[in-house]
Amino acid sequence: MVRFRGQWFKLVGIGVISAILTFPLNVLGTTLSPDVASAATTATPQVNAFQAVVLGMVQGLTEFLPISSTAHLKVVPVALGWGDPGVAYTAVIQLGSIAAVLWYFWKDLVQITTGAIKAIRTSDYQSTDFRMAVGIALGTIPIVFFGLLIKIFIPDFDNSPLRSVRAIAIASIVMALLLGLAEKRGKRKRGFEDLTVQDGVCMGLAQAMALIPGVSRSGSTLTAGLFIGLERAAAARFSFLLGIPAITLAGLVELKGALEEGIGDAGLVSLVIGTISALVFSYLSIAWLLRFLQTQSTWVFIWYRLVFGVVILGAIATGLLRNI
Repeated sequence: MVRFRGQWFKLVGIGVISAILTFPLNVLGTTLSPDVASAATTATPQVNAFQAVVLGMVQGLTEFLPISSTAHLKVVPVALGWGDPGVAYTAVIQLGSIAAVLWYFWKDLVQITTGAIKAIRTSDYQSTDFRMAVGIALGTIPIVFFGLLIKIFIPDFDNSPLRSVRAIAIASIVMALLLGLAEKRGKRKRGFEDLTVQDGVCMGLAQAMALIPGVSRSGSTLTAGLFIGLERAAAARFSFLLGIPAITLAGLVELKGALEEGIGDAGLVSLVIGTISALVFSYLSIAWLLRFLQTQSTWVFIWYRLVFGVVILGAIATGLLRNI
């Protein structure tokens, strides 16, 4: 029985690693539909250098805080009269956030990767590194699966009602209530080293909820982590690592589509500036949040999300903000 279980873990590990290596190539090798390609490029040239710096700052400060970068990248430019930069622009500058995660967690990633490979060679499938690697891999599948479904069935997602300012405000409020419940009910007895493959899958399913604008990828995964008994800092740390494959793939796909359609020099410069700005502010927010959650709760973010959502709904109701 033990031998069979070991062989099964080995096959799963090899299969998962193979899928990770081949999936990005398969996705990037596909051709975007005209609707998607159009959505990926129309907004980019409209973003000037100053706006790119601001949007990169907003992306960096909100990507890893549980308050939804998508919500702020939609609401902030609309409130400033710039219009919606679009899904493609925000997805591409997220590569700056990914670069920040890779920079901050480089040693962890090297340790997990080499440790997982060693575990497969030695059949040590209970090692922490192997569990982390498989948890991240399996946890990435849900958001990729549902993301592809959205790309297929909702090609004009930029104009979907789910991306309206009102929908984002409602999602912010609902997620605040869920995070508050997790703070109340979560036992927070397990640390980073206690993470299991099942934890990775659970947080991965929660991560897929972030495809709904306003939910927040870090917010949904942190909420799931608290519900399953993880300490706040441990849940946040794994959330950052879990987001690397999904955000990287999304950014590369949108960047490929934008380059193929031709974004012009102004559009390219805007993307570069926004990405660099996102990198700097993402690194700062990661470092701050991990220190903050070692001693503090998430209630400040819960109240922020509630106020954010209520204010947005109020602004729409009074005509101060357009529901686009």
